[in-house]
Formats: sequence, structure tokens, C-alpha cells
Amino acid sequence: MSTSLRHGIFLGPWHALDESPTLAIQRDLKLVQLLDELGFAEVWIGEHHSGGWEMITSPDLFIAGAAERTKRIRLGTGVVSVSYHNPFIVAERLMQLDHQTMGRVMFGFGPGLLATDAHMLGIPQTATRDRLAQALEVIVRLFDGEVVTEETDWYSLHDARLQLLPYQQPRPEIAVTSVFTPSGGRLAGKLGLSMLCVAASDLRAFDALAGNWQIAVDTAARHGQTVSRSQLRLVAPMHLAATREEARENVRFGLSRYMDYANAIQKRFEIPDGVDPADFLVDSHYAVIGTPDDAIAMIDRLREKQGDFGTFLIQAFNWADWPATQRSYELYARYVMPHFSDANVARSASLEWMRDKRDSLSPARAQAVQEAFEKYGTDVGASEVSDRTAKGPVL
Repeated sequence: MSTSLRHGIFLGPWHALDESPTLAIQRDLKLVQLLDELGFAEVWIGEHHSGGWEMITSPDLFIAGAAERTKRIRLGTGVVSVSYHNPFIVAERLMQLDHQTMGRVMFGFGPGLLATDAHMLGIPQTATRDRLAQALEVIVRLFDGEVVTEETDWYSLHDARLQLLPYQQPRPEIAVTSVFTPSGGRLAGKLGLSMLCVAASDLRAFDALAGNWQIAVDTAARHGQTVSRSQLRLVAPMHLAATREEARENVRFGLSRYMDYANAIQKRFEIPDGVDPADFLVDSHYAVIGTPDDAIAMIDRLREKQGDFGTFLIQAFNWADWPATQRSYELYARYVMPHFSDANVARSASLEWMRDKRDSLSPARAQAVQEAFEKYGTDVGASEVSDRTAKGPVL
């Protein structure tokens, strides 16, 4: 049986360096409000500490503000770089957020993406995944009400216990990131957690999708846990417009600058001379820059590779200006979401039923119109009645 697909966004965020950071954060909050109104299910907000573009350093602070502006959309930390923090403090802050939002939060955890973040904190890159595994096990135990005493080379806990237990029972949804390596799948399986595949359309990550999920399934079985495809989220970038040409014109606003930033983190995009960056990303299946039909095709391609998954998340890169960005999400909500929810199946069936009944019901309709004319003493011939009703409804 197919998993019912949910929809959301993954918000780094990514903002170019030539605009007001204050207004950019306010616009991100407005975006979450818009998504809430459009019926998106969830949004995930990142944590970063260097590079200038991804300037939300505390996703829980942002979520606290966004929760006050929205009604139903779920809000996730995407992700807390837990290898940078004492796990007890992380667990405490997130428990407060669970209560403060009355259960609208999800918690994503990762080792930390930016090498410069770890460098500033004096953390070897080789240590971040091990730290994630250590800390996440402690956080899960604390969420479950355990008292934890543990000594490691980077934190000490003595009789640590939370003052607040989860608002959501038995606990909020917890997700772990997965990109290329099997570490995310192993950790998700060991603890029975959700998975966030944050670069699903990247060629290397795309090739690893099914394998990493199977690692999670197999690891869960060995540890007496279960994982469900409904807990699996895939992330890929999209910008939509009425036509492909319009979409390409929209992303000229910010696409090249974003690619420069991405290459400053790690050399990722090597575009041949003379090749349009938008064409490069579309032709490599990395991104959708096109129409709602192209978005549907991308999700179908991911399903063909991965199998069913629970949520598709648009990677919110701000390649277009604000009006075009809003329009893109509106198009997605109007045309892509209903395609995967079968929201219009009953409407389509009703239209076909009406069409099938047209000829058989036409004589009765014409008779009803004739009787109405006769009732009020109007002399109209049967042929004229038939002609009038054939041209449209007659009240």
C-alpha cells in the first residue's frame, strides 16, 4: 500500500550577503506563515555558525517565533548540530519547546555540516559523527524520563534528569540526517528514529538512497526496533513557475550567487564554460526549475529509486526574488500536492458520471422546462425548448 505523501520545506536558510539580515529573518518567518496557509505539513530549520549565508544559529529560537505566527504547520530543527552542544542542555531546551508549541515540534539531529563551524569550536571533523551517536542516545534516554550519569571526553553528566517530560507522547518525533555515508541509517535504525535525506537529488546521495534506507531497516531489526517509510523524508531543490522559461528567468536573481556559496563550502558544482547554471542543475536531475509537472516528475523519480517515503521537502534556496518565491510555493500547493493526495479523484469521477448521464437525462430536462413554460402560460414549442436546453441551463 502506498504511503500518503506529506509536503514541506527544508530552510537553511540561504540568504545572499547584499541584503539586510534582519529583514531576511523576518521574511523567513513570513514564509512559514505562508506555508501554513497553503497547507504544507512541516518546515525544518537549520543551525549554522559560519559562512554568512545560513545565519540561523538557533533553530529552536526561530521555531518559538514561528509557532506564535502559525496555526497548524509542524516545525522541526533541521538540524541541531548536537556534536557542538552538551546533550542535557539540548534536551532541556527542546522539551521546553515541545510544551511551548503544544506539540507541534519535531527534532532533527546531525553531526554538523560546515567544517568551519567545527574548526571554530576546536572539534575535529572526524569526531562529529561519533559525538552525534553518543549525544543522541543520551537525549533519547532523557526524553524517556531516565536519569543519566555518563562521562565522555567532551561532556559529563551526573544524575541528569529533565524537569519537563514530553508534551507529545511517548515523545516528539526524532530524525537523524543521512547524506552519503551509512552512519545516519545505522543510527536511525539502532534507535528507531526517522531519517532526513537532506541531499536526495545529489548524484552521490541519490545513488545511496535505497541502500541507506535498507541499512536502517536491517539495523533496526537487529536492535529490536522498527522504522517506517512514513518516517523517511527526502529533500531536493525546486523553483516553479507557469512555464519553464519563466522559472529559468526567475532564478537568475540568485542562482549563480548560491552556487558560488556552495562551492565555498566544498567544490560541488563544476559547470562547463558556456553552460547555463539552471540547465546544468536541471539536466543533472539535481533540481527542478520548471513547472508543477516537472515537480511531479522529480518526486516520481525519487519514488522509483527509493520506494515510498513519507514526506517530500523542498530545499528553500531563495534562488528567485520574494514575489516569485511565493508564487512557486502557491503553484506547488495548487497542483503538486493534490496530485499525490488524490484530492481530485472524487471531483473527476463526478464529472465523468455527469458526462455519461447527459444524453439519458436530457429528455427529462427538456420535459421539465416545457412544463415550467406551460405552468405560467407561455407558449413555447417543444423544438424551441430542446434548442434552448441544448445551449445551456435554463432556470
